[in-house]
Amino acid sequence: MTPVSSTTVQGNSGGGERNASGGATMASSPQQGQGQAQGGGGGGVCPAEQFWSLLDKADRRFARVRDLPLFGRQEPAEYGKAFRIYTQLWRMQQEHRHRLLDAGLRRWQVGEIAARIAHLYYSQYQRASDTALLSEAFVFYHAVLDRAYFLDDHLGASTKHLRFLARFLLVALILSRRAQTVPRLAGQIRSLLDESKKTLQEADYREWKHVVQEITRFLKADSPFMNKRPLRYSYAFDPPPETLPTIPPTVKKRGLLLSDAILCSYYHNEVKFTDLTLDTFRMLQCLEWEPCGSFAQNNGYSAHDESGQNHPNLLKDLRDAALPPNPLKTVLYRPSVPHFLKVLATKCEELPLNTMMLIYLSAAGEVGSSGLGPDTSERVVNSFSQFDISNTRAVTSKEDKEPCLWLGCREGEGSNCIYPCDMIPFTRRPLFLVIDSNISYAFKSIHGAEKGETAAMLLSPSSRSCAVGFSGDSTRQSGSQFTMFLTAPVQAFCFLIGNNGLDIIDKDYNKAEELLSLSLNEWAMTLVASSSLDPVWVEVLGDPLLRRLLLRFIFCRATLSLFKASNDKAECLPSCVPPLPELVGGESMLSQCCVMRVASFLGAADQFSFAEVTTWPDIDEPTSSGGVDKEL
Repeated sequence: MTPVSSTTVQGNSGGGERNASGGATMASSPQQGQGQAQGGGGGGVCPAEQFWSLLDKADRRFARVRDLPLFGRQEPAEYGKAFRIYTQLWRMQQEHRHRLLDAGLRRWQVGEIAARIAHLYYSQYQRASDTALLSEAFVFYHAVLDRAYFLDDHLGASTKHLRFLARFLLVALILSRRAQTVPRLAGQIRSLLDESKKTLQEADYREWKHVVQEITRFLKADSPFMNKRPLRYSYAFDPPPETLPTIPPTVKKRGLLLSDAILCSYYHNEVKFTDLTLDTFRMLQCLEWEPCGSFAQNNGYSAHDESGQNHPNLLKDLRDAALPPNPLKTVLYRPSVPHFLKVLATKCEELPLNTMMLIYLSAAGEVGSSGLGPDTSERVVNSFSQFDISNTRAVTSKEDKEPCLWLGCREGEGSNCIYPCDMIPFTRRPLFLVIDSNISYAFKSIHGAEKGETAAMLLSPSSRSCAVGFSGDSTRQSGSQFTMFLTAPVQAFCFLIGNNGLDIIDKDYNKAEELLSLSLNEWAMTLVASSSLDPVWVEVLGDPLLRRLLLRFIFCRATLSLFKASNDKAECLPSCVPPLPELVGGESMLSQCCVMRVASFLGAADQFSFAEVTTWPDIDEPTSSGGVDKEL
């Protein structure tokens, strides 16, 4: 059951929730329609006992849905059951509000019903990656906020109110409602926590204090850039797929498209909110389609968004039939390796034909004594030699340790570290790997050891000390440099040259985006015309979302190759497997022209080493002296 019909929450300002006809209305999905008629009772009579019994049943249904795994293409029947019962509850409290109020119904209970409906929609978004479901959740949360349901004084009111605000904030963040709603919610959480300091238990207060600190760090990470452009693939900023340069018909291709993705990031003390880290947050949105027009309209807002009126406009353009479906994404935070492999195996098993899966891993790594390590076959032989009784050589775990990624605390090494060879069994299906780690190079050992399909891999630099804007602790304050280049390349370029975004105006930023788009298009035309392009990259270029990642990788590699601070050090450069044609290499003439185009406009050409023989393109000057500091 996937509720995709329009859901609206309407009401009268100034307490419309207190009458049966002016209260909130939930138009359920078609699958829920049969259940709605059951909730109204008969003859206008609604015994309070029936409502309380139904509310208790709904609580149990909600708990079951909350405990369901958020992966798998088969949607559990519990979703449909939960929506039906909450539809009945919502209908009953509308039609019999006065009787229920007399029987002891409190306003916070009405708010909790609406908030749980919103949470059901959000959990469905986590499974289906349908942005329309996220908007449904936003509308319900917004109605609860505007009608101040949780201001009702009762035992545990502060905790319920804080939990509601935090969940709403997460939905607003993912939906890019960062112009007004997100700051408003963050401020309300801080104020409510200060007011509740005396009523909350000390342990609860410390926990919520930590949540507030997480929110502050998350919003501070890239606040100067947050409303510049969407991270999602947007027709307002990105070329429509039908206009992209295509591979000639004479080239053999299978037409693979991105269908599923696993996003996993873990670093100690990294920027995150709940279980969504800054890096996975960026990748999550980068692998979705921006509903046409929703970002351009004042960052997705209707004119009366904050007043609580005109709510149906929040859903405007969110169901564009022309847009392809979003890939199914599963976000994992600090998973045990058995759980990670379980999710990976399930998604590989259910992966449709002629599709590809993306695996994004961003984590710190530990290097074994052998550096790159022996090849796969030697590792297998060496592992068995440890158990050979005729082998008298003393073997230490440190000596034969293969580089690995840490997905959790190091006390549980066996269940928290993942090795490149763990990926090999899953190369029976087409995989696109993005590895952002100091030991990303170790995953090159997968190439040539695949079990059926060649894996496409984008690998980050092993060192981050070469970048001005990403040196030291700033990496964990602003997210990964490599991930930022893949998801917000102009922003990453600005950070690299030491521009934190405070001195660049929107008009100049948009011009830089246009120049970058021109460069990406030139790289794309070179790739599709190349006769030496590996077949796996031919397939990647056929998917608009993956193509965009690949072209931004080329921009990242070219930028870092020419950046003087990196001095062309191998550990400061990203790599890809299989290799791309030399025509799009980091120091090719095409790449130098493309980087020069953006660097000159942003006044940072002197920070790069360009060949003297290059014929540079004409660059427009910034439109305002306050936009770009030419002395950078």
